[in-house]
Amino acid sequence: MIVNAVWDLLALNTFPKAEQVASLLGIIPTGIVIYFLFKRGVDKTLYPEGSVEKVTAASPPLPVLYEKPGSGEADTETAVPLPPGSLPILIVDDDPRFLSSAEAALRAAGVQPVHTLADSREVLPFLSGTEVATIVLNLGGSRVHGTELLPRIKEEHPELPVIVVTGSMDVESAVACIKAGAFDYLIKPMEKARFLSSIKRALELRDLREAVSSLQDQLNAPAADEDLLTHGIVTKNRSMHAIFNYMKAIARSKQPVLITGETGSGKDLVARAIHDMSGCEGKFVAVNVAGLDDSVISDTLFGHRKGAYTGADQAREGLIVQAAAGTLFLDEIGDLTESSQLKLLRLLEEKEYYPLGVDAPRKTDARILCATHHNLKDLIAAGKFRKDLFYRLVAHHIHLPPLRERKEDIPLLVDHFLKEAAESAKKKKPSPPTELFTLLSAYHFPGNVRELGSMVFDAVMQHRAGVLTLDSFKKHIGDHVSSKAAVAVQGEVSEEQPPFALYDRFPTLKEADAYLVAEALRRSQDNQGIAALLLGISRYTLNKRLVRRSKKSGKDPSPINLEKQALNQS
Repeated sequence: MIVNAVWDLLALNTFPKAEQVASLLGIIPTGIVIYFLFKRGVDKTLYPEGSVEKVTAASPPLPVLYEKPGSGEADTETAVPLPPGSLPILIVDDDPRFLSSAEAALRAAGVQPVHTLADSREVLPFLSGTEVATIVLNLGGSRVHGTELLPRIKEEHPELPVIVVTGSMDVESAVACIKAGAFDYLIKPMEKARFLSSIKRALELRDLREAVSSLQDQLNAPAADEDLLTHGIVTKNRSMHAIFNYMKAIARSKQPVLITGETGSGKDLVARAIHDMSGCEGKFVAVNVAGLDDSVISDTLFGHRKGAYTGADQAREGLIVQAAAGTLFLDEIGDLTESSQLKLLRLLEEKEYYPLGVDAPRKTDARILCATHHNLKDLIAAGKFRKDLFYRLVAHHIHLPPLRERKEDIPLLVDHFLKEAAESAKKKKPSPPTELFTLLSAYHFPGNVRELGSMVFDAVMQHRAGVLTLDSFKKHIGDHVSSKAAVAVQGEVSEEQPPFALYDRFPTLKEADAYLVAEALRRSQDNQGIAALLLGISRYTLNKRLVRRSKKSGKDPSPINLEKQALNQS
């Protein structure tokens, strides 16, 4: 009788508040009413309005996947188009009715292939050998419960979307599943469109994750050396490899690029490489705007008409015309006047400019690349650079590290410049002394790569024997090196016995390794960074060797002890 009263109220009010129903009846706890409200909330999606009297013990059970009243099969498939894909969908349920219904619905919606498993114990072995797009997992499996299986699936396959289905509404289980990483939570019986919609969103999520992962791999993967050398970029530095991959990713973009970095760090080289990778048919036109006043910049970039000013005897096209369908590279834009900044902003926003003496604007399709060694944010704070121009420029931003932050590139760059200098001077390529890298690695290089290139070219022009001397490098660097490096360089020709002379037999590889590490540390005055350069290994690798050796010997991993250990092994 009480139940009938609740149903009568529910029939009058499609979804009343629990407190309202409880207060009207006066004798039923609110919790019980909430249960009926939930039941009514589900039932009203199963039946048309006014069908409460259909809920009887004699009513036939609903199919596990049912059509929404008033819609047909074609409507459902059209409303929820599933994205194409080659990976299968896995359905796990011990109810054969749901397996067959779900598989039929997916195949009708164009999903191929579909795999079904009735035993939840087979899920993990199946996933270890087969990649799937998503999983539909029954929570109440008779073999392994879904609450136990779900965390294991997410642990081994964290990127795999898992849709949990259950035959009863359990709030605690639902919360636990979502916390464990479930993509969606569905209650049987369910509307077919709701089921297909969940599958569609899961497939879209997986596609998005794969796209993001692919882009991350492209950006983080080391660039091929031949690709770098094609554009004149010599490096094995991880940051530089990531920058080069970013350059390839944005090369075909039409947005401006801002390249920042210290003087001599290679900003012009990067700009030209972006142009070469862009596929633009036009030219690469570079302009250094440092020290130019507004009128000169306008005339140089935009040109003028005849008679625009005194001495303008004939019209002249600006450099921006030469860069049509190509790239215009503006170097040192941090030195632009406020008026020139405004003209550049208009050029970026409207793709138009005014030649001197011309009232009508002209259009351009040149891509704009800009560079500066200044910190533009500092200039903005000082009122010397327009904020709106800055945000226009940083659509793509590349910051080049200084040479002192990529010292592992010094040997590569020296070799590169030696080849160029020898070819330019028509000389045989000389060999650098080993101590040169110790000296250079201790130098600050305010002029960065450009300064290093100048030093190498000068040394090649002066050398006469087959091996370079350190004289020209020392003269250039002067007193701007650490005392440790100076001591190491002074010992460039050891007066001690030649390597391994203290051994009464040919040393083993282990002994030779210990001796070379000790000698490198001695010459570098225990500077592991310089020692690693001398040995041709990374600082991390050298440090690991020292720590491992000290743990085995129980002694301090100092160069003196290492040398003693190497000699004692003989």
